[in-house]
Amino acid sequence: MSRRSATASRSLLLGMWPKLALLVVAAALMIADLYLSFIWAPTDAIQGDVYRIIYFHVPIAWTAFLAFFLVLIGSIGFLWKRSQRWDALAHSSAEIGVVLATIVLITGIIWAKPVWGVWWAWEPKLTTTLVLWLIYVGYLVLRNYAPSPAQGMRYAAVLGIIGFTDVPIIYFATEWWRGQHPELVVGPAAESGLVGSDIYAVLMFSVLTFTVLFALLLWQRFSLRVVEDEVRELTYTAQRQGFLPE
Repeated sequence: MSRRSATASRSLLLGMWPKLALLVVAAALMIADLYLSFIWAPTDAIQGDVYRIIYFHVPIAWTAFLAFFLVLIGSIGFLWKRSQRWDALAHSSAEIGVVLATIVLITGIIWAKPVWGVWWAWEPKLTTTLVLWLIYVGYLVLRNYAPSPAQGMRYAAVLGIIGFTDVPIIYFATEWWRGQHPELVVGPAAESGLVGSDIYAVLMFSVLTFTVLFALLLWQRFSLRVVEDEVRELTYTAQRQGFLPE
C-alpha cells in the first residue's frame, strides 16, 4: 500500500469514529430504553400493558416534530443563502420525518383499537397528524418530479416552510378542540400529574433515546445527500448540454 493510500485510509477511519461512537451510544440507549419500557415501567391500572406503547408513540412524535422543524430551518436557510447544504439538511430531515410520522400513525392506530374500540377516529389530533404526513410526502414527491433540481429545491423549500405550521396545530389540538385523544403529557402545555413519576421518567428517557437515534440517522443521511445532490446536478447539467441522454 502506498503512503498516499495509507494516509487516505487513516483519514477515512478517523472520520468514521464520531459516527461509530454515536452509533454505540444510540444502541446502548435503545437497549436500556427497551428494558425500562417493557420491564421496569409499571403497568397502567386502566389500560394494562397496551399503555406501554406511549414510550414509543410520544417520543417518536416529538422526534418527527424535530425533523420537520429542521426542514423549516433548512428551507429558510436555502432561500436566504441559496446554499445546497441547507437544502440537503431540509431534504434529509424531511425523509426521516416522513418515516417517523408514519410510525406515529401506525402506533397510534395500534393503541386506539383496544382503547377506543376502532382503528381510526376522525378526531382533531389524528386528522391533523395525517395532514402533516401528507404534506411532507408531497414535499418528497415535489422534489422528485420538479422540472429541474433547482426548481425542486425552491418549490420544496416553500412547502417545507408552510407545512410546518401544522406542527403547533397538532400539538395544541387537544387544547383547542374536543377529541378522544389523551391530554398532553409532555411539552410546555402539558399538565402536571397526568402520569406517574416513574412513567414520566421512562418517557423522558425514551425522548432522549429517539433524539440521539434521529441525530445519527440525520448525520448519515445528510452526508449521503450532499454527494447525491452533487451527482444529480452534474448529471442534469450534462443532459442539458447533450453529453448524456435525457
